[in-house]
Amino acid sequence: MDVTEPRATQRPPTATESSTGEPTYVLSRWLFLRLLGLVYLIAFVSLALQVTGLVGEHGILPAAAFLERARGLYGAAAYRLHPTACWLGAGDGALRALCWSGAILALLLLAGVAQAPVLALLWACYLSLSVVGQTFLWFQWDGLLLEAGLLAVLYAPTQWLPSLEQERAPSRAVRWLVWLLLFKLMFLSGITKLASGDPTWRHLTALDYHFWTQPLPPWTAWYAQLLPAWVHKGMTLGMFAIELGVPWLIFAPSPWRRLRIAACALLGLGQLGIAATGNYGFFNLLAIVLCVPLLDDAVLRPVLPLRLAAGEPEPLWRQRVTVALAAVIASLSALTFAREISATLPGGRGALDHPLLRAVAPLRSVNGYGVFRVMTTERPEIVIEGSRDSVHWLEYEFRWQPGAVSRRPRFVAPHQPRLDWQMWFAALDPEGAEPWLAGLVRRLLEGTPQVLSLLGSNPFPGAPPRYVRLVSYRYRFTTAQERSRTGAWWSRELSGYLTGPLSLADLSLHQR
Repeated sequence: MDVTEPRATQRPPTATESSTGEPTYVLSRWLFLRLLGLVYLIAFVSLALQVTGLVGEHGILPAAAFLERARGLYGAAAYRLHPTACWLGAGDGALRALCWSGAILALLLLAGVAQAPVLALLWACYLSLSVVGQTFLWFQWDGLLLEAGLLAVLYAPTQWLPSLEQERAPSRAVRWLVWLLLFKLMFLSGITKLASGDPTWRHLTALDYHFWTQPLPPWTAWYAQLLPAWVHKGMTLGMFAIELGVPWLIFAPSPWRRLRIAACALLGLGQLGIAATGNYGFFNLLAIVLCVPLLDDAVLRPVLPLRLAAGEPEPLWRQRVTVALAAVIASLSALTFAREISATLPGGRGALDHPLLRAVAPLRSVNGYGVFRVMTTERPEIVIEGSRDSVHWLEYEFRWQPGAVSRRPRFVAPHQPRLDWQMWFAALDPEGAEPWLAGLVRRLLEGTPQVLSLLGSNPFPGAPPRYVRLVSYRYRFTTAQERSRTGAWWSRELSGYLTGPLSLADLSLHQR
């Protein structure tokens, strides 16, 4: 045989394969980063619309006062424990500037401009707002966005101008980190439900309660609640299969890459199912975005007809730095994985906590996850009432929380009304929410416009009330028969009064 004759195994690589015949992920990264930019845009704009009422100068928990207390308590260590650009200024203007700067940076990321430095600035802006946002920005998806955003800084190409023809080859180590983050998110969401020992998950009855006890149920949840118990059990089994079984397909070797494609589809469908009956801000969208890196270029090229191909790899020094950082992040992520499970076990007290985790905790970018690990089986609600004479009382209405029983529950995602969400947690633990509930009551008694704008209606448009009180109700969805008879979506009954009539003088005495 002529030695110059090419062999079949020596064919040149295609646009969707590397020189070793492995799948390429240039288009995959291109799509992932732009969808992440969309999530950032939603998160920053959503927050910009409510940040001054939450933590502004006249907000419920003013950011400036929070930082001042931190400095008084920790001294110079406060800057390390609370890393935020708001140390330079935490007034309304500074908070709005951070939000709208983040929105502009997200648009630059969508355009593909200077992706690595833009992602670093996006992460820094969101971290800054998360720190001063206090309880209002301490949701799992805020941490998930920071963790995904930090990995994206390492994953992004370093070229400054966008190109539709060629980008530097993505880091394989960081791609695996993104895959591991998706695995951690999904698997922990399932295993912590079992590890908690909660009987509703063990007996597959959790969905008998979930649709009407979740924080902000839309109208579709009312119909889902009417499904037979056996359907709820089947849906619960399907959820466990997706959260506990499907994530393992992420690690399928390249010859079985279709298993990863199947994992992407199943995990994405699971998130769409959750989004169809709930309002979880940008969480479901972000979880779906994290599935995108499972798709290689061969899958995406028919739906993304770009000529984009992998160019030269990153310089050797950057590759080494990236691999070193990836090893550190992977080790920390493994620790959070173990800590989350140990802390969820009945009687668990975070025994697997580690000094390294405490050291990086202020960055909020290596986290554990696990939503609804214990299912609530009742729905308490705090209704806020105001009065001018302590005899005649009028209710304040929230835009999205259940209030008037005849009001149709609505969709609000991907926007997250953070005060409405916190009212759900406050009803479950009024004592734990007392610090910010007191701030909310004070602002209502003062008639603060920034806080009133967070509500659905103000029953005292001329002047604020003299008294405010907190009333506890128990809500549940109506049955089909009740709704056909009354037209109401909710039924409620009075549980009791959390406070008596409160005035500004009462709050001042309490503070002293």
